[in-house]
Amino acid sequence: MTTTSTPVAKTARPARRRLDRGRKQLLGASMLVLLGSPMPWVSTPVGQVSGFLGGGLWTFYAAMLGFAGVLVPFAKASIAQAAILCLAALGLAGWQVAHVWNLVGFGGWSPGVGLVFVIGGGALAGAAVRRMLAQLRGVEG
Repeated sequence: MTTTSTPVAKTARPARRRLDRGRKQLLGASMLVLLGSPMPWVSTPVGQVSGFLGGGLWTFYAAMLGFAGVLVPFAKASIAQAAILCLAALGLAGWQVAHVWNLVGFGGWSPGVGLVFVIGGGALAGAAVRRMLAQLRGVEG
């Protein structure tokens, strides 16, 4: 009885997908919003107010959606998720500033570092949406 050995076929490694510039911006925006959400949003002489007591929990959820937008392979879904992150971060942070201003005016408080991070992350997510839309249309390579 003779046995023949058959060569084992090597499986090809799947090609790694590189992140384009828009998704890199979305990753940075998601990190900023994620870090800024639980940090202090309002600083007063009495103490600081955490973002989780206001809209920070919702911006945290939007940051998780932004991370998913980085990983999803579909361009339109990624753009939609980046747009939701942008609207949530800028909208909720703007609401927080307007709410505090309506309560006490501009005297006696200042924006905390978390609020600045969330606003910066929202603006960066908006820039990522613009860049990914341009890439989708073929304007930018």
